Order: sequence, then C-alpha cells, then structure tokens
Amino acid sequence: MKRSSSYLKSPDLFPISHAGRKIGTFGFAMMWVGMAVVLAAFAIGGAGVQSLSLQWVVLATIIGSVGIGLCMTITGDIGIEHGLSFPVYMRAPFGTIGTHIPSVIRGLTASFWFGINTFFGATAMNAILFTLFGFDNWFICFLLFAAVQLINTALGIKAVERFADLAAPIIIIISAWMYVALSDRALEQGRHVWTWIESPVTGGAAVTAFLIVIFSNMGFWATLAADFSSISRFIKAPKYERNWFKRNKSSIVGSVIALPLTQTFMVIIGGVAYIAVSNYDPVIALQEAATGFVLGILLLMIVFAQWSTNVSANIIPAATIFSNVGGPKVPFWAGVFIAGIVGSVVQPWNLFDILIPLLLLVGGILSAIVGILYADYYLLRKRRVNVHELYEADGQYKYFHGFNIAGFIAWFAGGITSYFFPNYSFIVGFLIGAGVYYVLAKFWYFKKYQQAEILDPDDEKYLGITVGRDWIIEDEIDESVEPKELSS
Repeated sequence: MKRSSSYLKSPDLFPISHAGRKIGTFGFAMMWVGMAVVLAAFAIGGAGVQSLSLQWVVLATIIGSVGIGLCMTITGDIGIEHGLSFPVYMRAPFGTIGTHIPSVIRGLTASFWFGINTFFGATAMNAILFTLFGFDNWFICFLLFAAVQLINTALGIKAVERFADLAAPIIIIISAWMYVALSDRALEQGRHVWTWIESPVTGGAAVTAFLIVIFSNMGFWATLAADFSSISRFIKAPKYERNWFKRNKSSIVGSVIALPLTQTFMVIIGGVAYIAVSNYDPVIALQEAATGFVLGILLLMIVFAQWSTNVSANIIPAATIFSNVGGPKVPFWAGVFIAGIVGSVVQPWNLFDILIPLLLLVGGILSAIVGILYADYYLLRKRRVNVHELYEADGQYKYFHGFNIAGFIAWFAGGITSYFFPNYSFIVGFLIGAGVYYVLAKFWYFKKYQQAEILDPDDEKYLGITVGRDWIIEDEIDESVEPKELSS
C-alpha cells in the first residue's frame, strides 16, 4: 500500500521504543564530556578572570552549569517518558503548523553553531598540519572536517556514541596537559592563576560579575535545553518506573554531573589561557605556549572537541528539526546534510563577529521556549500526552489553523523581555514564558480547544514508559510500524 501522505508522519520522527534506546549512563556522560568542550566555555573563563579570581569564576560556573543541567533533565523527560523529539512535542504548545517557526529558528541556530565550531576545528587542524608537514590551507580543512562530522552523524546514534567513547578520554587527558602547559607559561610571567585578576572589582560590581558568569553558562546551553528531548529519547530508561529521579538517572548523571565538571574544567582553561597570554582562544594560546609535536597533540584536542560538540549539540537537533519540516520526504540523514550546508554557506569565518552576538541573543529568546515546555508538560498536562494526536493534521493539536496562539503570545512576551536583560536573559525568558503560557492556556486557550489528557488525566492512557508503553504510530504502509532508531 502507498505510504500516508501526512507530512506529520515521518518515520524518523516516530517515538523511540524502549528497545530502540541505545545510549547508556556511561555513554551519555561521555557524550557530555565531548559536547561541553567549546570555545564559548573558554571565553567565559577568559572574561571572568578580568573581574574575579578564578575561584569565584569556578563557583559561578558550577552553579550555572548545574542549573542549566537540571533544566535539560526536566525538558528531557519528554524524550525519556514518551520517546518524542523536540519538534514533534512542540506541536502541543505551538500547534501542528506553528511548531515550525520556533523549531526552524532553533535549527538555524544549531546549524550556524555547527559552522562556527567547524571553522575553529579546521583552524586547529590546519595548525597541526602546518606544524608537522608545512601544509597551510584552512578552507580545505574546513570542507574535510565538515564532511567527516556529517557522515559520522548520518550513520546513526550508535556511531555518535562510539565516537564519544573514543573522544572523551582523549579530551580529558589532553585538557589536563593543556592546563599544565598554560599554567607554567603564566607562572613564568609571575602570574599565579588562582589569585591573579586583571581588573579586580568589589561590592555590588563583584556580585554583578559573579551573576554574569552564572547566567553566561546557563545562556549558552539554553538552546539545547529547549530541544534536549531530541537527544534524551535515545537514552535507556527502566520501564514501569514512577520515581522521576530513578527514571531520569542517566540523564541526571550526564547533565547534572558530567556537564558541570567538564564545563568548569574548560572555563578554568579559558581563564588560565587569558592569564598566560591575554587571549582565551585556545588555538592562539597554545601556539604561544607550546611548539612542535607537543603543540600538534594539544591542538588535536580542539579538533576532537569541536567534532564531539557539533554532532550531539548541533547536527542532531538541527537535522531532526529539518526532517520534521520536510516530512516523510526528508529523512534524518538528509536533514543532517541540510544542517551542514546551511552552517557552511553562512561563511562563519567572515561573519564571526556578527554571528556570535546574534546567536547568544537568539539563545536568550529561545529560553522562553524552555519555560513554555515546562509549563505545558509539567504544570498543565502533568506529563501526560495524547501522543497519537501529535501525528494527526486535524487532531487535538491543530488549534486555530495549526497554531496555538497562547504559545506564541508567551514566546513573544518572554523573548522580548529577555532582550532587555541580556545578562540575565535565560532566567527572565524562562519565567515570563512559563508564567504567561500557563495563565493563557489554563484560563483561556485550553477551554476553547480542550485537551484530552487534561480533561481525563488517566496515566494508563497518556503516559509512556512509566506504564510500560511504547507509542506505536500507525502508517498506511504497515499498521504496526515500530518507532525507528535514528537513521537506522
């Protein structure tokens, strides 16, 4: 029989079954070790030590990282409980058509970050080749590096996890080596890394600087906190487990333990790099602090770091979103290469000074979506979801011509407000988005468009793994289509 023409029923976006979840606790922790090694983390450390001692920067980083890790675990339960990806669940708070607007913005943001991280990885790769062989062509390195990352992701979630298992220990070892090299360089200049401050501040200014470090760490990961279910749906979890903490154990270990530890170490390296050579960019810092073979090995960490970050934090979310927009005609692997093309044609090497501020601004605006997801999933639906209706064009989540107006009003309110508080954009956007959405949906929109799981809060009907259910989405080609593993 001919496959359903419904654009909502792309097999790559069907709920992941219990058997299809391949990432264990250790594997997910290793993925986080790789994801958290990014240039922005070095920048936070470099900026922080200009006003605060490294000890205070570390404390603020731990607070911010644990906070955003908890947010990811909270939204990630959508994937753990129901096996749903971000763009599919977004049909609930934004509508079956409305989901595309915030989703595409997130997808473009992830694609642009892919281009930026690939550019930095390519410059490190070029520096290695130049140091060892005299080869000097960063653009060829960019093309090769981009292709390798895209192919790795298109091969599926197990290929991603295997690479993380390989890259994570290498990153840890070389990061420690990098810290020692930069610390020695700082000491040569009479700067003790744990006490040196470029421009010390006190009183209220110190409190402000401390808070800025906290929210800088949270704001950077705000976009991933929004669509974390696109990754968490592949994490193993026990069936029939009603305890939230036990059910989300693997997610907690990765997001609340591995992320803060790795993020803090990277912030430390960024701070030490700035103390040593007045530049947090690790490629530049390392070229000034080391030479020859040692330099090549240290730069290799930068390549592995950008690769592991891009695959999990940028390519997978972007590809999932583009697949959702394109429907069954755009499988996940095609979404992977669309993300790669988008991230490359923007030419991040020419627009870096514009793109970074823009992407951080967009991250703040998207933080309102995290609040909306929290209010919709936990406060209103109480984790119960009428999953089958998410895949019906004329179903419960069609709302007004495919748009949930309450979701858009809340998003605009949270996003606009966060714009005026750039240093605290994440917390402002989250609170405004959640509060406005809850009030509008509960007292207006869901009275107009009634929601089955709210009217009839039956766990057996509307919960997933907690009651041992694998959600099966019927398709005309096979009435018992099992949810597919990512790009299986």
